[in-house]
Amino acid sequence: METEVMLQSNIQGIPLLNRGKVRDIYDLGSHLLIVASDRISAFDVVLPDGIPHKGRVLNQISAFWFKTLEKVVPHHFVTLDLSGFAGLSKEAASRLTGRAMIVKKAKPLRVECIVRGYLSGSGWKEYQTRGSISGLDLPIGMKESAKLPEPIFTPSTKAEIGIHDENIDFASAVKVLGKELAEQVRSVSIRIYREASALAEGKGILIADTKFEFGLDEAGKLILIDEALTPDSSRFWPKAGYAPGGAQKSFDKQFVRDYLLSLKWDQKPPAPGLPEDVIRRTSKKYVEVFERLTGGKLEL
Repeated sequence: METEVMLQSNIQGIPLLNRGKVRDIYDLGSHLLIVASDRISAFDVVLPDGIPHKGRVLNQISAFWFKTLEKVVPHHFVTLDLSGFAGLSKEAASRLTGRAMIVKKAKPLRVECIVRGYLSGSGWKEYQTRGSISGLDLPIGMKESAKLPEPIFTPSTKAEIGIHDENIDFASAVKVLGKELAEQVRSVSIRIYREASALAEGKGILIADTKFEFGLDEAGKLILIDEALTPDSSRFWPKAGYAPGGAQKSFDKQFVRDYLLSLKWDQKPPAPGLPEDVIRRTSKKYVEVFERLTGGKLEL
């Protein structure tokens, strides 16, 4: 497999709109070009080392979910085929094959939409302190990684790079989005999670939680944007060996987080480098979850 790592894209002649933690977004006029780099972040800090194949996994797994779930919610995804778009040279299109997509423009909503099906991460920490998550009371005595009685919607603020997102309750989401739109994104988010979880579980993967982003298209219609059910935006656990009562093995970047937690690092820039073994094993996890979920081979 190709092992070249792309930490940053540079496309001449096309305006760069934003360089996020992982994605570089370019303006193609009526559309956007989203390039998934191999950068990896943890605790909202971008690490100095990239993960081979990561960008292509994120890009292609998002395309898979957008197409799979389009009966549940419309989305911004147009195509993975980069040829023929004005301003994008054949050389650039070839270099970005598999790691970039063309999408429709949308106005992003100012709330991140998190759905939790299992008790983990920041949700587990909040439950231990309050017995609830985002103002939603949960049964007493639940264990870490336990399956929740029903999936729950726990929105968060959208933070800039280097600033932690903050969990908010539904009432706070209503203040930001308005009652009707907040109720719509809550309903759609839970529907997407249920559909995706059922498909993933049939392939031996539990989706513990996931984060969605939505936007409004030119007609004011709600659409799913950004990424969809990737190892960066979700916690994926192997169904085999799942046992509530502690942390679970994972297919996502929790492996990198666990390594960083073993260090004396204050979780502020600059981030420490990753050992070759951690890089290699993390890359393998990303590719494995893609192939398990999609049943296909990663396009390199």
